[in-house]
Amino acid sequence: MRILFDQGTPVPLRESLPEHTVNTAFELGWSTLTNGDLLSRAERDGFDILVTTDSHLKDQQNLDERELAIVVLLSTSWPRIERVLDSVVQAIQAAPPGSYTEVDVP
Repeated sequence: MRILFDQGTPVPLRESLPEHTVNTAFELGWSTLTNGDLLSRAERDGFDILVTTDSHLKDQQNLDERELAIVVLLSTSWPRIERVLDSVVQAIQAAPPGSYTEVDVP
């Protein structure tokens, strides 16, 4: 799977997804794209999943016709995400095309 990390997604998460190709919006020069443009660009470029920490994405974008799976981490804190890493990785790996999943990060 090709996975795109949005701004705010902790890069160390990449190490827990070794069987996937992971890029960041920053690495691709996409860090200034708005959410809608980022989603469209990611789909055009063949990404399967967007991992983001933007919990407002579902309210700001019409996600009904998206092919890209979206996984939202409800925290930007790597130490907190690391504590629930198994749940995060499972949510990413299980996300079907076009789905929207929020992962609680207490």
